[in-house]
Amino acid sequence: MVARLDHLTVVAPSLLAGAAYVEAALGVAPGAGRTHPGMGTHNLLLALGPEVYLEVISVDPDAGLIGRPRWFGLDQVPAGSPARLGAWVASTDDMTKPAVPELGAVETMRREHHTWKMTVRADGSVPLGGAAPLLIQRSSRISPASALPKTGIHIRKLRIRHPSPSEIEALLEKIGLASQPPIIVTHGDECRLCAEIDTPYGLRELGEN
Repeated sequence: MVARLDHLTVVAPSLLAGAAYVEAALGVAPGAGRTHPGMGTHNLLLALGPEVYLEVISVDPDAGLIGRPRWFGLDQVPAGSPARLGAWVASTDDMTKPAVPELGAVETMRREHHTWKMTVRADGSVPLGGAAPLLIQRSSRISPASALPKTGIHIRKLRIRHPSPSEIEALLEKIGLASQPPIIVTHGDECRLCAEIDTPYGLRELGEN
C-alpha cells in the first residue's frame, strides 16, 4: 500500500463556525461543498494546492436519522464549541488489505452517482485522536482539489504532536505514507494537528502548535 495526504478536516459545530475559523486563520474562506446523506453531514471545501484540499465538516441539520455514529466524531461535538483542525485523510489506490485495524473497517460510500471506499471506526471517532488518518480510495484517481477554485493557497507541511510519536510513525510507515507535503511527528502531551500553509498574505498556520 502507498498512501499520500489527501485532505485536512476542520471539525465544527456548524459550517458557519468552521468557515469563520478557517477565514480567521488563512484570510480566505472555504467555498461550497456537498452533503453526505449516509452520514448526515455536509461540508465546505478549499484547495490547498493541486492535489490537497481542506474540508470543513459538520452535522447537517437538514439530514434525517441515519442510525449510526457519524464520522469524524461529530456526534461528540457540542453546539457552540470551537471549530478545530481535528483530522486528516490519506488517499490510496489499494484498500483490499486494510493496513491497521486502528483505522477502522473499509466501507463503500455513495453520493448521487459517486462511490468511494473509506475506513470508518465503528464508534465514529477519528483514529488515535486525529494523529492517524482515515483512508480513502476514490473510483477516480483525480483529486477533488483539482476542480476547486484556485486561491493561491498551498500547504507546506502538516505537523502532528502526540504522546507516542514512535507509534504514529510506525503506523504511517505501515500504510506507506509518502512524504510530500512533509508530515512531521513530534512529542506532545496530547494529540494536536497544525498545518503550515502559504497564503496570499504570507505563511499562516491552521491548528494548534
